[in-house]
Amino acid sequence: MNTAIETLLSILDLEPLEHNLFRGRSPQVGWQRVYGGQVIGQALVAASRTVSEDRHIHSLHGYFLRPGDPAVPIIYDVDRIRDGGSFTTRRVVAIQHGQAIFSMSASFQTLEDGLEHQVEMPNVPMPEDLPSEQDLKEKLLQVAPPNVRKYWERERPIELRPVDLTHYFSSKKLDPVQHVWVRATNPLPDDQRIHQCVLAYASDMTLLDTSLFPHGKSVFSPDIQPASLDHSMWFHRPFRADEWMLYTTDSPSSSGGRGMNRGTLYSRDGQLIASTAQEGLIRLKRT
Repeated sequence: MNTAIETLLSILDLEPLEHNLFRGRSPQVGWQRVYGGQVIGQALVAASRTVSEDRHIHSLHGYFLRPGDPAVPIIYDVDRIRDGGSFTTRRVVAIQHGQAIFSMSASFQTLEDGLEHQVEMPNVPMPEDLPSEQDLKEKLLQVAPPNVRKYWERERPIELRPVDLTHYFSSKKLDPVQHVWVRATNPLPDDQRIHQCVLAYASDMTLLDTSLFPHGKSVFSPDIQPASLDHSMWFHRPFRADEWMLYTTDSPSSSGGRGMNRGTLYSRDGQLIASTAQEGLIRLKRT
């Protein structure tokens, strides 16, 4: 198991402090602020720790309130709002330096049978037909901008295989649609809650960038100030986050310095496993 996935599993294993109170930490990898997906994943862990094991997350909705400080722990305070016959509702507030940096509402449900349908997975190349991250490092990163190269060279717990690499190597204006295969870099424990929290961690990756495609920019562009503002997820079907999942995202609109993004995640056999939505800051920096 590589160091990055070990670190991810360790930061998702929150320390219980008191009834409904947990402490999380951030990896010390030189980040200036805490990665948003980490806070989502840790908040989901905190909420899940207060819910019976027969109930699983089906939706979460969060707001990023302040940048997180990687140098100090994050305290997660869980409010047990409701325990119903089949649904459980929790509210989580992440706190640093005495102030809220993130708030999230989450709903859990017992497993039920019912009507089923889904939209079909897009027809895209399979991950085996795309360059691996190692291929990118060996063949393409030497011609990439320095900040893009630094991002791809860092060891990460989530492997990405974009279907189209144009966005990373040019300023060409593209349709606001993106397809990226994602998975954890190593096998995960056979616990669906761990897979859900790892997917929550990964769901903040690549999503905001889609709203910059039509403008020939990316979150790496020096004139862009990017930040996640809110984040929502819906979990539809059981899955494994250590197997390939297609993350398809689109951006229906950008305005007011914000970009709206939607995402769907499919297992490689075409099962729709989760959906996401996020509005993010894509403010042009003043010179």
